Amino acid sequence: MKNYEESVLAGDGPNDYVKYMRTNALLSLQVPEEQRLHRDELLFQITHQSTELWLKLACNELDEATRRLACSGVSDATALVRRAQRCVELITDQLDILTHMTPWDFHQVRPALGNGSGLESPGWRDMQRVGNALSRGFDALCELEDVDLVDVYKAQRNSPLFNLAEALIDLDEAVALWRTRHYKVAVRTIGHSTVGTKGMPVDKLARLLNHKFFPALWDVRSQLFGVEAAY
Repeated sequence: MKNYEESVLAGDGPNDYVKYMRTNALLSLQVPEEQRLHRDELLFQITHQSTELWLKLACNELDEATRRLACSGVSDATALVRRAQRCVELITDQLDILTHMTPWDFHQVRPALGNGSGLESPGWRDMQRVGNALSRGFDALCELEDVDLVDVYKAQRNSPLFNLAEALIDLDEAVALWRTRHYKVAVRTIGHSTVGTKGMPVDKLARLLNHKFFPALWDVRSQLFGVEAAY
């Protein structure tokens, strides 16, 4: 009879869960208590570290979605985009915990960041890469199949291509909502005119709020309202 209590995996740790999840390494990645400038460093660091992990997963799914699109796997790509969207929603939700850190608490944490800035986030930089690649993949698919997006939205509701288009819109919107929530949390914490760690006033973050990965899918909405409706 198999002994389920026995550890069978190689690695560091007393049991297979610890070994597989690499919790010893994972839980050692935060600043030790005795080195923290303020107790909220733990809150701040874990929030951002977990954001990087969710973005790593989101980008992995979007890379695969782009590969599926290249093979005309529209439904497969749609499912993967939905998974990535949920990752972005999760990191948006968790921004709320930063509001439990008062402005003065963050003022004490801030020196620990050095010159570090969220603008240097590997996860968000990779999201920019995969978002652009997915946009090119979608455009290439539409060109290959001679797709008119206005026709898709007028006559092909719930078709695979329509569902993909709406998934891409939802992803774009989820990213915009993260940016909006992040901006509002930043303003709540350090104010509108405070200069960030990269010498940029917080209000300049607002310039990113209207960035779009899939502009054609937003433009089609305006085009539809320029088309005479059939009643």
